[in-house]
Amino acid sequence: MLSLGIVGLPNVGKSTLFQAVTNKHVDIQNYPFTTIEPNVGVVEVPDPRVDALTQLSHSARSIYATVQFTDIAGLVKGASQGEGLGNKFLANIREVDAITHVVRAFHDDNVLHVHSRIDPIDDIAIINMELIMADTETLAKRLEKTQKEARVDKKAAAQLPLLEHLIALNNAGTVLSGVALSDDEKELAHELNLLSAKPFLYVLNVSEQQLTDGWQPSSDLREALHGAPFVVMCNAMELALSTMPAEDKKELLASVGKAQSGLDELITIGYRRLGLLTFLTTGETESRAWTAHEGDPIPVASRAIHTDFERLFIRGEVIPAQQLLEAGGYGPARAKGLVKTVGRDYIIQDGDVVEILVGK
Repeated sequence: MLSLGIVGLPNVGKSTLFQAVTNKHVDIQNYPFTTIEPNVGVVEVPDPRVDALTQLSHSARSIYATVQFTDIAGLVKGASQGEGLGNKFLANIREVDAITHVVRAFHDDNVLHVHSRIDPIDDIAIINMELIMADTETLAKRLEKTQKEARVDKKAAAQLPLLEHLIALNNAGTVLSGVALSDDEKELAHELNLLSAKPFLYVLNVSEQQLTDGWQPSSDLREALHGAPFVVMCNAMELALSTMPAEDKKELLASVGKAQSGLDELITIGYRRLGLLTFLTTGETESRAWTAHEGDPIPVASRAIHTDFERLFIRGEVIPAQQLLEAGGYGPARAKGLVKTVGRDYIIQDGDVVEILVGK
């Protein structure tokens, strides 16, 4: 399951976004440190393919892929030295797959800013520096350990230059997820659970008027994102959308020139950022979406269904969801030769509908 940690300075719209995403009530009052313990919510990912397959197979139930959102306490300058709720904040970030950084770009005199000004670039820099400074301590401890081990351990000796390069980047104030690292450096950064090496997504929180006007980040703000994907959304509007009937929701989105909600867009780019895809199964019992990684061979992907399937895999039957739906079911699809029998080397594709045959 994809796990996204919602972070940012106090009063930027984190908890409003979380409430909109999960339709779960959390305290969103106007003062710093509203969120103390992280709120966690698991959200179904809307997928029309699951709905269509449920109708096709007359499935008893529909099961969607899920995303876990964690609303983490607001960060302030000096968090890496324990300011505010800093240490708790940083510990919670280590548990998520990707960091969703909410950046305030709207002006509202009724909503306090912890630094009494609206400056998205500076806000991003504050968060980044706290993550980098937290990584400094992690890297220093690992360096001391590796230097000792390198005297007698060839593996540690080979790892030492990788570690020294990561430290040099960290000392230069570099967000590791925004630079090209070697595969070995990426593996080491992942092993150390470095915060600045986690994939970043940005939510640029604007007013409804800014959204209607087609607001987009300046070139300087885009540069501050270090190439990470972003969504421009009005968190307050997303909260309203989360409680609306489908037709009213569609009408409001159309009024601001949007085909889909910002939340749906956020989930989509989250999957893309982490190299995830969705494959499906369908039958009378259920139609279901499963999550795999891009490039997974089908036995590896089938572990999502059952952990033993990779080991016991014999073969799979695969058809793209759209072809199955257009054919009108497995019978007509097989008659037309659309269902492929595949072996262990088949790479799972987004939207594949699969049946797995396993041995004992």
